[in-house]
Amino acid sequence: MTVRIGNCSGFYGDRLSAMQEMLDGGELNYLTGDYLAELTMLILGRDQMKNPDRGYAKTFLRQMEQCLGTALEKRVKIVTNAGGLNPVGLAAALRELATRLGLDAKIAHVEGDNLIARVDELGLAQPGQARPLTANAYLGAWGIVECLNSGADIVVTGRVTDASVIVGPAAAHYGWQRDDFDRLAGAVVAGHVIECGAQATGGNYAFFTEVPDLSRPGFPIAEIENDGSSVITKHPGTGGLVSVNTVTAQLLYEITGGRYAGPDVTARMDTAVLEDLGPDRVRISGVRGEAPPPTLKVSLNSLPGFRNEAVFILTGLDIEAKADLLRRQVEDGLVRRPAELEWTLARTDHVDGDTEETASALLRCVVRDPDPEVVGRQFSSVPVELALSSYPGFTLTAPPGPGQPYGVFTPGYVDAAAVPHVAVLPDQSRIDIASASRTQELTELPSLETPPVTDYGSTVRAPLGRIVGARSGDKGGNANVGVWVRSDDPRAQRQWEWLVNTLTVDALRTLLPEAADLTIHRYLFPNLYAVNFVIDGILGRGVASQARFDPQAKGLGEWLRARYIDVPQTLLPQGRSL
Repeated sequence: MTVRIGNCSGFYGDRLSAMQEMLDGGELNYLTGDYLAELTMLILGRDQMKNPDRGYAKTFLRQMEQCLGTALEKRVKIVTNAGGLNPVGLAAALRELATRLGLDAKIAHVEGDNLIARVDELGLAQPGQARPLTANAYLGAWGIVECLNSGADIVVTGRVTDASVIVGPAAAHYGWQRDDFDRLAGAVVAGHVIECGAQATGGNYAFFTEVPDLSRPGFPIAEIENDGSSVITKHPGTGGLVSVNTVTAQLLYEITGGRYAGPDVTARMDTAVLEDLGPDRVRISGVRGEAPPPTLKVSLNSLPGFRNEAVFILTGLDIEAKADLLRRQVEDGLVRRPAELEWTLARTDHVDGDTEETASALLRCVVRDPDPEVVGRQFSSVPVELALSSYPGFTLTAPPGPGQPYGVFTPGYVDAAAVPHVAVLPDQSRIDIASASRTQELTELPSLETPPVTDYGSTVRAPLGRIVGARSGDKGGNANVGVWVRSDDPRAQRQWEWLVNTLTVDALRTLLPEAADLTIHRYLFPNLYAVNFVIDGILGRGVASQARFDPQAKGLGEWLRARYIDVPQTLLPQGRSL
């Protein structure tokens, strides 16, 4: 029987009512929730600094207070990584909740990912850098499988890969073995699609104007078959859209090349084939799997210091001269220069602007230092004191306050055999999960041959987004930008061939000047009519360091789509508003 796995959370802070909506909306066998991200681990780490009993996603506990009875009544098992840094604590809190509600719920958890006590032993603490606040290995699905096989109603994990909360239920349901790599890889791809919630059903979608009822999109469901193929769908009557294009967008989110490595299997993303099965139903098939790499990725978060910022409004004429004056005045006024001082001038001003706001630019000054005093009053008083002695029209968006701690994400890698992986069953018995017995070093796939250049006739200057969609996101300090042409256009093959020949690495450097001096990798996905780029270092030291205007690179793809290039007129969409 096909297993139906729904998702009700894509991040810590997602729609609180989604769990109830998914349980009430239709048939499910499992309901999953992804609450963790690189930034979330830092947030949970700071929570645990204040209270050692915390370190998990508190909103999940609130959701369960409303939904536990419904889940048990409908026999929907729940699997979540909401345990964060403290899956033991969340499991205990859930047992207390069940007792208070008078419900008999079997609760299990997975532990072993937390390596903070072993950072020196494992070589994860780097000399000259701030010591990690959190250090968590990305575990796989087999601890979840053991918990489900023991009869658990709820399985709580710490840092497992996002897709593992979907792979675990599928593997338990069908009794897959650890070397069923193609099946596992298919489930990983299905998990990757639904793990970010409504991003698979029209959220953050390039062609959002075509999505019905986007005001409240439904959350996604993966119907996974025994061979690893799946159908992505959603509950009937819910908002949003599941189409080949919304699924393509999510497949391209935060990946690199054709090999997508995890602790249980390396999924060949380049082998996935999408098929439209009708309204809100997309089949994914053909996914091949390979043995996983011998190492596990480790999420390391540290607090290296404190940051502060001041944002100045520059209005009217002589914007550059005003900015130059202000830079000199602020830097000359600092008693101690911070370790990092960055200026960014955003030319949001328009010539002959018809409102004061449209006639204004923003000058942003960001400072960072290990000493909070250096970026505290010592810094914040300088802009304020310039109020009557600087450029004409001097204005701050708000007076700068005290310095705030900021975080840095660093990936680490350790031998998988060195990381414990333990399933703690509802009766509190413990099962050690061995690391993969078959492994394969991760290598890049050979580069695909670029299709021959074709003359498509006359061109017109137009935004790239007239012909492509894009989805972008953060990978530590790097960002990915996946770009695709719509498979429902009869000229998709010709459009993709044009895209491959046009959107080269050099072209991307021109279109995105912020990336001009950075290392850029390009990968081709012919099955998806897509090109994926990974831009190294564009996000500095990760999301929490806030090194960029858009720190998570969520808008990077939309900026790319807004850039003008020469587009063949024969390839432009007809009769579609983009």
